[in-house]
Amino acid sequence: MFNVRDSDLEYLKRYLPKDRLEEGIKLLEKGISPQYIVGNVNFYGNIINVNNNVLIPRFETELLVDKTINYIRNSFFDISELKILDIGTGSGCIAIALKKELGCNVSAVDISSEALEVARNNALNNEVDVNFIESDIFNNLNNKFDVIISNPPYIRYDEEIEGIVKNNEPHLALYADEDGMYFYDKILKECREYLNDKYLIAFEIGYEQGDAVMKLAYKYLDNVIVRVEQDYSNKNRFVFIYRK
Repeated sequence: MFNVRDSDLEYLKRYLPKDRLEEGIKLLEKGISPQYIVGNVNFYGNIINVNNNVLIPRFETELLVDKTINYIRNSFFDISELKILDIGTGSGCIAIALKKELGCNVSAVDISSEALEVARNNALNNEVDVNFIESDIFNNLNNKFDVIISNPPYIRYDEEIEGIVKNNEPHLALYADEDGMYFYDKILKECREYLNDKYLIAFEIGYEQGDAVMKLAYKYLDNVIVRVEQDYSNKNRFVFIYRK
């Protein structure tokens, strides 16, 4: 039997209907994530359905969205004409939140067709129009964007993570080659062709990856300002790269 955390049990009691609680506790004891048992989470005020084809959206990613919106509102004049690309969209939570808050053109890519099915249903349920594309990063794209945002896989294969995460959430969305740096390197190396002259790139990162992502930004991009910012625990969690 899996060692059930009090916080996970409280989550079930709060969000699961009473007639499903007994069944839910049995699943929790088998090591199933409470969010998957409930079937949805509240992300930035939107109900996002989740299953084991997508990552469970987290508070840190809400903060990524919040900070990105602030950067956009302070940097771009005509937000309604803005074009945003969400790379590795998963459940679609980032793209849906940005579309709702800003009302601009939002596209989102993922390599997983199963994840995109979840994302499309979430967009439909939240009554927003997001252009979802099955693509390995930029492979199936030919447009230019003003903003690229991504919470890519960034965990090293030898890194210790919670068992409930490792045993439930899709490894395709968790782990990355090159000590977790593969996607940052690939996105930053190839993104210039898909960006307008003035742009913003927003990343969620592992808390030890800030300096490495900053170096990649300066390696591949010209005339940019790079900022590493912290999460609610004051750990480095975000990198913002922008060109005026």
